[in-house]
Amino acid sequence: MDRIGDLSLFLRVLDLGSISAAARSLDLSVAVASQRLKRLERELGVRLLHRTTRQLHATPEGAALAEQGRALVEDLEALTGGLRQSATEVSGTLRVTIPASFGQQYISPLLPEFLALHPRVKLSVNLNDQILDLVGSGFDLGIRVGALGDSGLVARQLATNRRVLCASPDYLRRHGTPRTPADLATHDCLLLVGSQGRQDIWRFTDRKGREIAQRVQGRFESNQGELLRDAVVAGLGIALHSVWHVHEQLRDGRLQVLLPDYPIAATGIHAVMPQRRLVPPRVRAFVDFLAERLGEHPPWER
Repeated sequence: MDRIGDLSLFLRVLDLGSISAAARSLDLSVAVASQRLKRLERELGVRLLHRTTRQLHATPEGAALAEQGRALVEDLEALTGGLRQSATEVSGTLRVTIPASFGQQYISPLLPEFLALHPRVKLSVNLNDQILDLVGSGFDLGIRVGALGDSGLVARQLATNRRVLCASPDYLRRHGTPRTPADLATHDCLLLVGSQGRQDIWRFTDRKGREIAQRVQGRFESNQGELLRDAVVAGLGIALHSVWHVHEQLRDGRLQVLLPDYPIAATGIHAVMPQRRLVPPRVRAFVDFLAERLGEHPPWER
């Protein structure tokens, strides 16, 4: 950057007509400005200026450097100015990946408001239930529902992910209501099969705070939460669901919460980001926006 700075000084000398005027405009001493001009000439191996007691002119080599170098300096100044502005301005393309169902139900309705608040931001949203490599896939941000695995990502919790056991009134009329986790051994339980395999051990907490691990089984399993939700509403069995996924069905009575005296540990809904020294303002703005909208009183708990 010293050479670019020296080139800028040289152009300022030509514009103002003297080394002293250029030095004052850049808050330099005349001696320092003269040394820098000599350094530029020495590095380029040519004389750039004809100096006389009254006038200062560019040599042919100096004129050629000025003609081609001015565009370079102006482009660099525009670039650095733009980068400084982008470091504080919420702008640019935000690339985010979100679990499909959660994204459709809760994030998608918020996006128009976010874009209205930040008109210089563009959004690229990927709905995907797979846990993607954010860095390798070029994402600024990911939303993760559930327990976080070990990684080099930075996480911020947006909301609590409360989970419940539930079944339809029709299923309970036909098969009875379980009173303890052990009773689940005789019931049809609907199983999620995900990246961690078949989730057939459900964990509860008793009144004394002890964990109870109950193995369950049933006739229906799926890798899609929507299918399990449809199945439990249809009376095919008992399911373990996040409240955000079934709150409407719980509210209108299509599903009932089971074993309320044996709660299931809550997890979290997190924004995860690659580690970096400078987080782009668009990423900070989006995470802050989601934390404010979901936060302490998420829509599925209201």
